[in-house]
Amino acid sequence: MAKSSEDVCSKRHFHWTNKVSNKDEEEEDPTLKPPSSNTSHGEEKMEKDKVQPPLETAASKAVAQRRKLQAFAVSKVRSVIAAFSKNWTHSSGLGPQVIGTLFGHRRGHVHFALQKEPNSPPAFLIELATPISGLVREMASGLVRIALECDKDKEEKKAAVAGRRQLLEEPQWRTYCNGKKCGFAARRGCGPKEWKILKAVEPISMGAGVLPGDGSGSGSDKEGEVMYMRAKFERVVGCRDSEAFYMMNPDRNGAPELSIYLLRV
Repeated sequence: MAKSSEDVCSKRHFHWTNKVSNKDEEEEDPTLKPPSSNTSHGEEKMEKDKVQPPLETAASKAVAQRRKLQAFAVSKVRSVIAAFSKNWTHSSGLGPQVIGTLFGHRRGHVHFALQKEPNSPPAFLIELATPISGLVREMASGLVRIALECDKDKEEKKAAVAGRRQLLEEPQWRTYCNGKKCGFAARRGCGPKEWKILKAVEPISMGAGVLPGDGSGSGSDKEGEVMYMRAKFERVVGCRDSEAFYMMNPDRNGAPELSIYLLRV
């Protein structure tokens, strides 16, 4: 009983204090009406509403700030990746799509040239030990995968990565066709004969055929005739020591008929 009476007294004292303060306010401003119980509840609700928006605004600001930081971090990562891929992709002057031409005399070796544009000089020209007739037979039987492999020089292993030569500038390669070793390949310069052939097939975007000879052949010897195959290739740069070229099919269906891989090990 003593505890309950103290609680009642404290409650009466609490309400009495509120009433006294309200009465003083009324005496100071007689125009004010005595607050009713409904009005006090309404004022409390309005005060809560006034307090609530700032909290929501602060939370929304925090979320917006967090999103800005995330977007900034993502943009930084993308810019770094783009910078590295740009250096790797365009270091040799080639982009993600290139023009690839395989050509050679009927009884000669396969030459493979990569060009940025149909009328640009080849950025990569290599002569394989494989005869052009053998490559034609392989492609007629199915998919062809040519792997060109070269070794890192001892000095390059010790040197920094930035000091290495570009992959397309390697002079000697080991050749594999569908997993079988096919001798060696060597990088060549584009001489007048090679440039004449590339200029002859310049209007061709995709196709294969035979170019007439210049009369150098005699009798049954038709070395003057040049067999060629020309198409667009998708270039994929794995790293500084690996690149791949996939022949693009015009219908966009199925696997590429010809794929060429360059590896430095």
